[in-house]
Amino acid sequence: MASKLCRSRAMASALRPAKPSLAARNEAAVVRCFATTARNHVAVPKDVKNPRSAPRDSVGTLKAPLVNPADKYQSKADDLHKYGSWLMGCLPKYIQQFSVWKDELTIYICPSGVIPVFTFLKYNTAAEFTQVSDITAVDFPTRDQRFEIVYNLLSVRHNARIRVKTYADEVSPVPSITSLYDGANWYEREVYDMFGVFFVGHPDLRRIMTDYGFEGHPLRKDFPLTGYTEIRYDEEKKRIVTEPLELTQAFRNFEGGSSAWEQVGAGVDRTPDTFKLPTPKPEEKTEEKK
Repeated sequence: MASKLCRSRAMASALRPAKPSLAARNEAAVVRCFATTARNHVAVPKDVKNPRSAPRDSVGTLKAPLVNPADKYQSKADDLHKYGSWLMGCLPKYIQQFSVWKDELTIYICPSGVIPVFTFLKYNTAAEFTQVSDITAVDFPTRDQRFEIVYNLLSVRHNARIRVKTYADEVSPVPSITSLYDGANWYEREVYDMFGVFFVGHPDLRRIMTDYGFEGHPLRKDFPLTGYTEIRYDEEKKRIVTEPLELTQAFRNFEGGSSAWEQVGAGVDRTPDTFKLPTPKPEEKTEEKK
């Protein structure tokens, strides 16, 4: 048994490649150093002792290329322009205008056209926007219709997105789309909670983010930053109590473009010309016949 092990070890040693000797390794290192030194001698002139003072190539002014980020979306934007024109041709009574920025299509509709437009966008074979991704709002206190309601829709079949905008004020409601999109239920409740926009036909329009008995709507521009009340734990009553806030805040006036923040400079409006649109005209309210 021992003889077999000795023979196997001898065969393994014979098959193992031999390591280079120390002299061979030193010779290879010398060759590498010589090659590097020769390369350095070629790169640096002989009359220059310090390589840092060697002459350098003249460097001109660095000119950054002018790149418009919207150019790469030009073909997509052209297709969206055609699609927006087609939508306006299909629903001229409800779609007031549309805009295209890069690969984003936005259509502006009147409140009475919410149900017809969304029904068309969901069930038409050239649209099929069957999923509502988000519903939010924006507060513009200087406008007559101060709230702009924004809907973001997704078409899984066509791999496309569209944004729909309408308008409302403090008292005029907007039709609910919960009968078409089940996912709009909580989104509309959130818009009502944060902005105070009413949705007609919503099955359960109540607050969803703020506490019970909360006063006001936090995302309105005229809502004070400190709020109206404060919630704290009372050591004597051993429970959480709600008390009027003792901090005061100056009244904010939004007329004439004024702001609560200090203006630094005149400012530059960098909004592209293709994205500047006139404010949609509100619907004419027809008087009911008595």
